[in-house]
Amino acid sequence: MDWLAAGCVALGSGTQGMRMKPRRLLSIAHSYSVRLNRRLVREISRAAGDRWEVTAVAPSFFRGDFGARAMEPQRADETYRLLSVSAHWSRRIHLMWYGARVREIVEEGWDLVHCWEEPYIVAGAQIAWLTPRRTPFVFWTAQNLSKRYPPPFCWFERYCLRRCAAWLACGRSVVETLVARGYGAKPHRLMPLGIDLDHFYPSPAARVRVQSGLGWRDADAPVIGYLGRFVIEKGIKLLMEALSTVTTSWRALFVGSGPLEAELRRWASAYGDRVRIKTGVTHDEVPDYLNAMDVLCAPSQSTPRWREQFGRMLVEAFGCGVPVIASDSAEIPYVVGDAGLVVGERDLQGWRGAIENLSRDPSLRARYGDRGRTRAAAVYSWPVIGRQYLEFFDELVDRSRPGASDR
Repeated sequence: MDWLAAGCVALGSGTQGMRMKPRRLLSIAHSYSVRLNRRLVREISRAAGDRWEVTAVAPSFFRGDFGARAMEPQRADETYRLLSVSAHWSRRIHLMWYGARVREIVEEGWDLVHCWEEPYIVAGAQIAWLTPRRTPFVFWTAQNLSKRYPPPFCWFERYCLRRCAAWLACGRSVVETLVARGYGAKPHRLMPLGIDLDHFYPSPAARVRVQSGLGWRDADAPVIGYLGRFVIEKGIKLLMEALSTVTTSWRALFVGSGPLEAELRRWASAYGDRVRIKTGVTHDEVPDYLNAMDVLCAPSQSTPRWREQFGRMLVEAFGCGVPVIASDSAEIPYVVGDAGLVVGERDLQGWRGAIENLSRDPSLRARYGDRGRTRAAAVYSWPVIGRQYLEFFDELVDRSRPGASDR
């Protein structure tokens, strides 16, 4: 039996020197033009080590709601591969499609293709169509209204759902809505948006710098903040009305832009330097302005055509340790959990009371700020979400292997 033992030792030595061929992931998204939005692929690549080769595809130039911009280059410490393609009609995201090079990339041979685009838009259907049938295709969606799209968008949606190996949902309200529409026949997971805690963190220096720039060199009252679009759906009118009735001292900082800016400025004119309105703030500057706030208000208002899908400003405030007051529109209560105050969408008295309670109690603000920071790290940090993506992708690839159903 010595020959058998020697053979086993030799075989073991040989296999120890062998490395398993890494799996190959392709992830495509128009948002990857911005480096900060590529944290997902960065963290998947980090978590995967040498088990996966990760490639991201982004438009070389993108025209969106916030202006045109060229793709930001990759950082030296990022281990994924970044490829650029052209994008057409990117001003209207429903009609955008990727240039011809994307076909060559998708057909290279991948273990899984992930498309961070909605299934009912041209780009989502394009990637689903180009992905080889033997390759698992996964899309991501934030649609939490049971919408019936007109042709051809309804055709795109049906095709993507039929073609996909699985789908990913932005939040629980998305899952609830789409499972009721038949999406539940395919595997799915909740994968929320993440937060970069290297970018969003408490910064007393940023607070002083921003407040000084606003002319508040010696802030004598808590700063009630708002971050987002100046539109009816985001509840900016309710917030103005609530602040007008608050009896405790306050200052207010509105950061964003939108069609209600003129109305907001008319309202603010009655309060002098107590109210500041800041437009033209880039995403890189958002953490500084959040740090200038003592409370962030997110009074989103559901309409027949819109409900809050996630509320990125909430988790960004969590990261900065800023306590939040938010409405109960769709996904918001799930995002906030016990890390903030949730008030009825149209409960004006409730909003006034919540603002007054946090305004007069610094210790309560500190407790909610700590809870938010803890929740951001445990639930919404990109490393946590990247690992969840990777685990699900491993499951899907294992399931797609020949004979997997027999095991």
